[in-house]
Amino acid sequence: MSAFVKDADWLDWHPNPSKPKFQVPAGAVDAHCHVFGPGDVFPFAPERKYTPCDASWEQLFALRDFLGFDKNVVVQATCHGSDNSALLDVLERANGKARGVVTVKPDISAEELQRMHDLGVRGVRFNYVKRLVDPKPDDYYREIIEKIRPLGWHVVLYFEPADLKEKKDFFNSLKIPLVIDHMGRPDVTKPVDNDEFEMFLDFMRGNKDVWCKVSCPDRLTKTGSPGYLDVVPFAKKIVEEFPDRVLWGTDWPHPNMKTEMPDDGILVDYVPSIATTAQLQEKLLVTNPTTLYWS
Repeated sequence: MSAFVKDADWLDWHPNPSKPKFQVPAGAVDAHCHVFGPGDVFPFAPERKYTPCDASWEQLFALRDFLGFDKNVVVQATCHGSDNSALLDVLERANGKARGVVTVKPDISAEELQRMHDLGVRGVRFNYVKRLVDPKPDDYYREIIEKIRPLGWHVVLYFEPADLKEKKDFFNSLKIPLVIDHMGRPDVTKPVDNDEFEMFLDFMRGNKDVWCKVSCPDRLTKTGSPGYLDVVPFAKKIVEEFPDRVLWGTDWPHPNMKTEMPDDGILVDYVPSIATTAQLQEKLLVTNPTTLYWS
């Protein structure tokens, strides 16, 4: 048992997800997922803003196989801070079927970055969502970018619309591929042509090095599962306008869910509603993540 006690209002991940009706194409990649601990092996960071349940590499790989995916992209969880040990352990065990996105500090050495690269890390994550982290000054991130640039890595950004409005000029100045988590968290209670979402689309239109994860309808929805109907127009718009720059992931084990825990099988069955042709599904689930993480 973990030495850490999860937050009282934290929901455990779904213990028995449904088998998806939608069969993902061969070589499909779950391009956004996490591991938590286990806390007695990989302790959570003292500065964390939440304490999760344990979610191990064994459970992640079992879910991958159950849902029909071939590979995973594991993203460093904020509860682990800049200690990437749990994530790197996954990569060591994955037999080439996982890649990683880490959180690092500016003082990280070139040797440590190279070790991470050799294990399969291909990006760093900068989180601007203030309820989860305390964002750092721009120069902090620039210093990290100059250290990862020689490795050909990209930057994953997690932000909300207000953050994009504040930081889009900075993001565009970085001159490095950017991957945006969860469509920049649009307000799906608004029409799809609302000013905030149009600003996000313009950000993608103006920078050909911006990719987008059309993931986590469960985080954005107000109408709920199984259809996540209020999220569909936003994700579908991005998939159809930027078919070569979209990714998808389960977000397992779904951190910080406190009202409804999604069924991962239902999340997979959501994919055809936003990528409506076999060609779009192939790009979303196979071609794009393979290009970004395995080429």
